[in-house]
Amino acid sequence: MTGPLLGLVVNPVAGLGGRVGLKGSDGEDLQRRARALGARPSSTARAALTLCQLTGVELLTAEGSMGADAAEAAGLPARVVHRPATTARTTAAETRAAVRALAAAGVELLLFCGGDGTARDVLDALGPRSPLPVLGIPAGVKMHSAVFAVHPRAAAEVVAAWARGGADVRLEAAEVVDRDDSALREGRVSARLYGRLTVPVLPARVQQRKTGASAAPDPSAVGGIAAEVAERVGPGGLLLLGPGGTTHAVATALGAADACLTGVDLLLLRPDGTARVLRRDARADQLRGLPAAPWIALSPIGGQGFLLGRGNQQLTPELLRTAGRERLLVLATEAKLAALAGRPLLLDTGDPELDRALSGHVRVITGRRSSAVYRLSA
Repeated sequence: MTGPLLGLVVNPVAGLGGRVGLKGSDGEDLQRRARALGARPSSTARAALTLCQLTGVELLTAEGSMGADAAEAAGLPARVVHRPATTARTTAAETRAAVRALAAAGVELLLFCGGDGTARDVLDALGPRSPLPVLGIPAGVKMHSAVFAVHPRAAAEVVAAWARGGADVRLEAAEVVDRDDSALREGRVSARLYGRLTVPVLPARVQQRKTGASAAPDPSAVGGIAAEVAERVGPGGLLLLGPGGTTHAVATALGAADACLTGVDLLLLRPDGTARVLRRDARADQLRGLPAAPWIALSPIGGQGFLLGRGNQQLTPELLRTAGRERLLVLATEAKLAALAGRPLLLDTGDPELDRALSGHVRVITGRRSSAVYRLSA
């Protein structure tokens, strides 16, 4: 007796722009820019991390980098049901064609490896009323949608629970969203609803969608957080500030309003407690070999709780190890923490060993001389 029939489609260029600060990988021009900056794809390896933990399943996939390569790397036998016109440069149209081929072949659960753009392609291929369960293996840059496992290993846990018919797994209509570029032009980081896919949800293993702030962070809270950060880092200290509305508000309070809303910035703290931007919207390669170990200030993504691995891949495992856990500053207003409803802050650096080392309780700066103890989880 064979196990459940799974389908897999991989977007080979998903996440390509992350470490080089391009905010995404959708479109040939962006992919060319990413490669010119030295970007390397990681989606095949991310998919293989999921597949190598699966047993007792039958896998159907697409040829080469669209799935078969990941199955081979994981040592999992697979049958190819779709062959792209070219494996050198696959397109969104090829992703949609692969999804349709897998659905026509009768898969019972479709795994896709990519980001929000890939999720849109899957939705376009299946249609808004498809009952086929779908689960995303996270490999993009942002991943604001609620259709992804929290990391590749969690995707395998969800599949295993779904395959055995566990009572703790339920099928839900989960939101596919993407960044709202019109909101971004207004200085806000927000997500726009694209549609819904049916997703097997296992508590704490499938991520929430990103939620945008209904209003700007409270100025008094932000000012207190900024003062606390300045005191911790100290004059002459280097500070890497992650993306997001909270961190950008903190940068503005420190006198560095030219910091990037959606990127990683390198700041230098002045003796008067203000800061100036040394490197705006930095790439990972531009953050190597800094003259001193930097402090890293991050704020979790609203609604999701991700601290690392979503939109800040410029902060590589190597850089995070150089800084050390003691130089990691977690920033959030009390309202943002309350919106998480007790769910932990999440880590997905791409290095499971580092994720485990960073896990545990951390003190979140919520204001001047004000903090809350919160759990970091891989």
